[in-house]
Amino acid sequence: MNRRFLDACWGKPVDRTPVWLMRQAGRYLPEYMAVRSKCTFLELCKTPELAAEVSIQPVDILGVDAAIMFSDILTPVEPMGMKLDFVPGPVFEHPIRSMADVEALRIPQMEQDVPYVLETIKILRRELAGKVPLIGFGGAPFTLACYMVEGKGSKDFAQIKRMMYAAPDVYAALMEKITTMDMEYLNAQIKAGAQAIQIFDTWGGILSPSDYEKYVLPYTTRLINGLNRGETPVIHFVKGAGTMLDSVQKAGGDVMGLDWHVNLGRARDVLGQGMAVQGNLDPTVLYAPKEVIEKEVKRVLDENAGRAGHIFNLGHGILPTVAPENAKFMVECVHRLSQK
Repeated sequence: MNRRFLDACWGKPVDRTPVWLMRQAGRYLPEYMAVRSKCTFLELCKTPELAAEVSIQPVDILGVDAAIMFSDILTPVEPMGMKLDFVPGPVFEHPIRSMADVEALRIPQMEQDVPYVLETIKILRRELAGKVPLIGFGGAPFTLACYMVEGKGSKDFAQIKRMMYAAPDVYAALMEKITTMDMEYLNAQIKAGAQAIQIFDTWGGILSPSDYEKYVLPYTTRLINGLNRGETPVIHFVKGAGTMLDSVQKAGGDVMGLDWHVNLGRARDVLGQGMAVQGNLDPTVLYAPKEVIEKEVKRVLDENAGRAGHIFNLGHGILPTVAPENAKFMVECVHRLSQK
């Protein structure tokens, strides 16, 4: 098996920098759209054979060094008792607004409530044997809470912040429940065979550094500490966290995911030698001509300056209108330019 990705997670030397892309199994690929045309997004998430098929596509098409299981961060929230739809983004019919709403949430039994996720992982481990490692994932407690309280994506996150500041007891009860659920969900993925776990905190960067430390960090820390990690590295990605990397580091992940707003070299100086990093090309660079893509890949690699423990990735998910050949060229550039 190509162990480049796992070795880089642990800060071990590699022959060339490993690369994978957030949202690499997705709608920029015609092969994905062919599968997706037969079912809804949720049906795709809940059909292990199809979810496994689209998870493997980018490994074969792009030549990436890791696969990430196809699913959605909100998958385990639905069985907590919240009806979920995608139109096209996620929408919860009845957002959480009161203590009674929080008390009504149940902690799912993962084997019974999300068996399709665990089955997808098992299929992928079988299909990927001898190829590349498999990444499982979940949303960080705060990001899940944002969707559950807002009911959908938001521009100002007024509802979750109102709860945080004006009903701190409700906020704390909700975050406790989500963190417990999240821990069981990610541990079930590890048990099923996920070889790394990525925690996505898409909305962690909407808070001030002091609010992040007070309202987010304790829960993410409890989540990461509660994982049966063993040899399973944890990648912690907080979008928009460039000004508070030292705080995010306290959560205890093995790899820090970086978005494109931060200089990778400076981030490594802040984090110190013991922490691997993942990132951090601006996803829109993939719209550029090939010579620009190559130049930008080289810039990110130069910022890392040959330090061990770097996984190349975009600073957020690949955009749906990117040409697959540009993504493939980017992967090829990373491998060629970093070859020892």
